[in-house]
Amino acid sequence: MKIGDYNIYTIRTGNFRLDGGAMFGVVPKVLWQRLNPPDESNRIQMCTKSLLLDNGKRKIIIDNGVGHKLSKKVNDIYAVDFSENTLEKSLSEIKIKREEITDVILTHLHFDHAGGSTFYNDDKQIEVTFPNATHQVQKTHYEWALNPTDRDKASFFPNDYNLLVDKKILNFSDGETKIDDVITLIPLNGHTRDMQIVKISDGENTLLYAADLIPMSSHVTLPYIMGYDLFPLITLEEKRMILTESVKGNWSIFFEHDPFTDFAKISFNDKGFFVSERHTI
Repeated sequence: MKIGDYNIYTIRTGNFRLDGGAMFGVVPKVLWQRLNPPDESNRIQMCTKSLLLDNGKRKIIIDNGVGHKLSKKVNDIYAVDFSENTLEKSLSEIKIKREEITDVILTHLHFDHAGGSTFYNDDKQIEVTFPNATHQVQKTHYEWALNPTDRDKASFFPNDYNLLVDKKILNFSDGETKIDDVITLIPLNGHTRDMQIVKISDGENTLLYAADLIPMSSHVTLPYIMGYDLFPLITLEEKRMILTESVKGNWSIFFEHDPFTDFAKISFNDKGFFVSERHTI
């Protein structure tokens, strides 16, 4: 895929599982399990996927997955699986070295989105995965991560991002921000405070990296909202706004956690929004 002067690649960083009830909130299991069959622990199959944008001058990665720093206990809870895909393997397949990455856009600092920002070296010392990259997150989201609530503090692992601050390579966006003529960061407040989704558009073609606003294609239907969301009624209205714009503008929506569909076109009828075309990059 190419938008503007950017070649765009899906970077598959691993698989994991989360509780199906938590992923679909108030939606009954009898409905969500049709397309998302749970395992014996009620967990559904999911993945973590980044996007790599390369225009020859900048190599930008959006989010970077769970990473490899989690304890065995946490890995087991979430059934983290690197047997098929890792961040390093996916980058190597397109002949990109991590030192070549110039920019990292972090939609937010939850461990399944920012965990790959750092790693432990052979001496068990923490290092930055992309040492030559400027990292970017919304300022108010970072402030939230420093003092989360009891409800969401388990989603933040400071060793994913503290080193970025120490090395002065974590920059802060403040509200809607244009990176260049193609890339725009759009803050939203339903899932967590000031998560930023990424709009990639050249005026003719638009791809929206929806992060946890619409984590999987199964979440396109408006009431399908995660139990993890701090402000679900805000999520509802943000989804309505974004999906309306996507239908109007013929945008494609990229699903960060969908193991089967990379992106899709969305349509609308008297029953609401629905996926009309599925694609992989």
